[in-house]
Amino acid sequence: MKSLSKLAHTVDESQIIEFFQESVGQWRSQRRYYTLPDGETKEMVSMITIRFLEQGCDELQKLAQIHELAESVFLICGAEVTWCSTDVLKNRSESQGSTLFGALGNTLYRDRGFATSKPVTAQYNFPNPKTLCLRTEYNGSVFEEELKLIGSKYRTRQTIISRAGEQLMIGQYIEKRMV
Repeated sequence: MKSLSKLAHTVDESQIIEFFQESVGQWRSQRRYYTLPDGETKEMVSMITIRFLEQGCDELQKLAQIHELAESVFLICGAEVTWCSTDVLKNRSESQGSTLFGALGNTLYRDRGFATSKPVTAQYNFPNPKTLCLRTEYNGSVFEEELKLIGSKYRTRQTIISRAGEQLMIGQYIEKRMV
């Protein structure tokens, strides 16, 4: 039997559970990266699959171990995201892979970062129930992300990458749920 303290969730934890559950499915992501300050652009299309991860599942236990969390600590939920990306302008396959997310308090644990294969953490918050904001810092860079659910069929995302207080790249995404 789980203790009451493990059943109670913070507001952010309740919102991340709902956000991940609402994000489950297959998405077609169209995005554009703007390199600053010269404005060079890169256009990508990705097929993304999101799977909800329940507290206590093998993937979240593995993620907690990677982050060296105490055995008594359980990530409250998570998501597995797999993708396959194509560079639209060059018409070639760019990348494919997967990443795990797990939430606890207002920290999101990941098995890898955007620009590293090492485990990273992000602080997250919800300005409203349909908008997830993340801030991740590693290797001298800051990644600020906003993911917004729009109805049940669309998501928008924006990522701003900075280093030493200077913005280096902006990524803007529109994602449509595949039926």
